Amino acid sequence: MNKLAAIASVFAAALIAAPALADDFPAAISVSGEATVSAAPDLAQIDAGVANDAKTAKEASDANNAAMGKVLLALKAAGIAEKDYQTSRLSLQPQYAPNRSGGASPVVGFRASNRVTVKIRDVTKVAGIIDTLVGAGANDIGNISFEVTQASKLLDDARVQAVADARRKAEIYAKATGVTLGSPLSVSEGGGPVPLFKARMATAPMAAAPASVAPGEETLSVTVSVSWAIKQGQ
Repeated sequence: MNKLAAIASVFAAALIAAPALADDFPAAISVSGEATVSAAPDLAQIDAGVANDAKTAKEASDANNAAMGKVLLALKAAGIAEKDYQTSRLSLQPQYAPNRSGGASPVVGFRASNRVTVKIRDVTKVAGIIDTLVGAGANDIGNISFEVTQASKLLDDARVQAVADARRKAEIYAKATGVTLGSPLSVSEGGGPVPLFKARMATAPMAAAPASVAPGEETLSVTVSVSWAIKQGQ
């Protein structure tokens, strides 16, 4: 008798040998089933920003507003709907001169920065949009993330596969212990989509070469736990 059969036999014997508990806890085999599905992402999201330095806060703010205005116009010209880009960060900070004497550092200027988050609903256009942003004056391209928007539908297929995997395992145990499977007593789900893939990009210079972006595939996973009633083999 191999190790799996021995363990399964002890498991089944313990269940059958406890008639006092049979009324409250029906004999069962409990297993977990797993399934994964992969899909190409159909939505991308990127962050882009502009930063400007000037002697006064107003000069820095005005220059930054003008720079971001050009970026937003470029996005609109590239076919990005207004609902798909949103300001994510806006700041105006004083800049201090280096001070090695330990005293208070004088303010020598101001830096204004503005960041926008852009959703791209055609992932084949990501590289082109990045080039457009840089060409329009964006000097900081940040996070890039990809997403499968139809994840729920894909997960439904994975759920069916996971239950089938659970039945396959349960039938192995049932055969090894000389019992047959009855109806499922309970089903519970754990897990879900794996974390989104995110790629970091360094700051893009104005003369950057055309961007290269690889969306790849997203993997979605489901785990289910199923308890099956068992009865003595015929």
